[in-house]
Amino acid sequence: MLDSPPMAEVRDPAQRVIDAAARKGVQLEVIVFDESTHTAAEAAAAVGADVGQIVKSLVFVSPVRTGVRACLVLASGANIVDVARLSAVLTEHNIRRATAEEARELTGYSIGGIPPFGHIQPIRTVMDPDLGRFEKVWSAAGTPNTVFAVAPATLRMLANAVVAPIAVVRESTPRQQAAGASSSA
Repeated sequence: MLDSPPMAEVRDPAQRVIDAAARKGVQLEVIVFDESTHTAAEAAAAVGADVGQIVKSLVFVSPVRTGVRACLVLASGANIVDVARLSAVLTEHNIRRATAEEARELTGYSIGGIPPFGHIQPIRTVMDPDLGRFEKVWSAAGTPNTVFAVAPATLRMLANAVVAPIAVVRESTPRQQAAGASSSA
């Protein structure tokens, strides 16, 4: 089991993200919504952005003798992480998605609000190169209803991320294809 964060680390989640960015010279504007921005689709609708501009902060773990080693993946909301690609990039075997409890213990944040940086401990971070095709991207700011926007290069710097091809484009479902066909008519 992982240790709980020290009491000094427990303060407003969004403020921890703002403070982490400020330590690297970046001022963030955090937006708080009444509704949830827990999913990429909810976040995109709330900020009026393409779902691809939404940064999914996903925690993965691989077993080590002392427990687990964590990795944070920053993926475009339009993509899904290819675990085999991630495993190859990290040269880690048996990598898997962290449980909700593991993610909270490793980052200090709950799933749906995990930011790309400002965690309670350093975490290796890999960034989806697809995020670089946008002028700005939107990330969770510590809670399921807070977000901030930054340029992808700034995000990479703030998260100390390595950019690597670890995701694939999510295929649309028949329902999405039908909706697309009717909207283009």
